[in-house]
Amino acid sequence: MARVRIVIDTNVIVSALLHPGRQAGRVLEAILSRGDRVLYDLRIEREYREVLARPKFKAIARERADELLRTLIAQGDVVAIAEPFSSPMSDPDDRCFVEVALAGRADVLLTGNGRDYPTGLGFEVLDPTALKRVFDG
Repeated sequence: MARVRIVIDTNVIVSALLHPGRQAGRVLEAILSRGDRVLYDLRIEREYREVLARPKFKAIARERADELLRTLIAQGDVVAIAEPFSSPMSDPDDRCFVEVALAGRADVLLTGNGRDYPTGLGFEVLDPTALKRVFDG
């Protein structure tokens, strides 16, 4: 399978760090080892850092979180948003992920909350299990 252009929702990163041996962690490892391109913008990077710094995630070692973010960003592309996504969304905080996926011509938006995202926008909305199945062929 060709390399994938992918936007990663914060919930996948949190899950991977809280439960490294589970599917979210395995799919992030696959993304990194395959050389897939992680698409993000400054809002997404800021959200990753702010969410991981929350007291409720103090069980996540800061060094592990920082290393994962450094690796994802190093393998990523910063996307400039061409235009805002104005359609209604069940969680307006997720709008930035859709905007980056559209502007960056993503193949996949990876999330644990697929129901929060619109479909039919030119990219797949997949959870870690579904994306791992695609990778495994």
